[in-house]
Amino acid sequence: MAYIRKDVSTLTRAERRRFVGALLEVKRRGEYDEFVRTHIAYFVSDGEDGLRTAHMAPSFLPWHRRFLLDLERALRRVDASVSVPYWDWTRNRTAASVPWTADLLGGNGRRSDHRVTTGPFAYAEGDWTLKVGITDEKYLTRDLGRARDPIALPTAGELESALREPLYDAAPWDSTSAKGFRNGLEGWGTGRGSVSWRNHNRVHRWVGGVMVGGASVNDPVFWLHHAFVDLQWSRWQQRHRGARYLPAQPPGPRSDQYERIVARHEKLPPWDVTPDQLEDVSGIYRYA
Repeated sequence: MAYIRKDVSTLTRAERRRFVGALLEVKRRGEYDEFVRTHIAYFVSDGEDGLRTAHMAPSFLPWHRRFLLDLERALRRVDASVSVPYWDWTRNRTAASVPWTADLLGGNGRRSDHRVTTGPFAYAEGDWTLKVGITDEKYLTRDLGRARDPIALPTAGELESALREPLYDAAPWDSTSAKGFRNGLEGWGTGRGSVSWRNHNRVHRWVGGVMVGGASVNDPVFWLHHAFVDLQWSRWQQRHRGARYLPAQPPGPRSDQYERIVARHEKLPPWDVTPDQLEDVSGIYRYA
């Protein structure tokens, strides 16, 4: 039977406690840091040679869908009642709203060094020491809204602009794709600074701290954010019935993207799964 992923703002006190407890246990077991390592390994940009899977590519959505499922399976091995909630950043838009509460993810980082000092993931609690993808700091950092150079979270209208796109993705299948739902949601735009960060990308920048860069998994909000991104893929599929993951066939040898992106029926590293096998997960979970 499919389980439910809920809006984090609707979780009961007991559900919040069990979700946090499962995350902390996965971290204690050493499994969580492997997720950080995996994301760093597949955090590849347009300019790098070779295959791109996690970002700046059509497989952005199925890659993170499978990544979320792996984390969720680890959580459910600890507590079978737990699933990953989603953070609707079009509704809960301030540093005082969920999920930034003391019983969930804790709050903003302090002004001096952005160190998170509240909640169960604060360094002082002793349960959330960063070990992967860090330099000197072993503590979780955040700069919600970027105090020195403020930006706002994406609006419902900005999200809607992506959902309206009838094609899943379009050539050149990277961060410069002007058409297609995938890049509209992933959020690579033109220009510099905040105007070039849309939807998914803007949220990473708004949270700040360790959420900026390949080691963003070090902040548990990564999962709540990507659960909401995953929900948008499901909503897009419902709106555009019959629309499929693109490209259906891999680009040919004359293409700049030859052997650089994953087509619909090709294996999606590091797993033995293809994007088309991840298009329908209704038998595994659904969203409330």
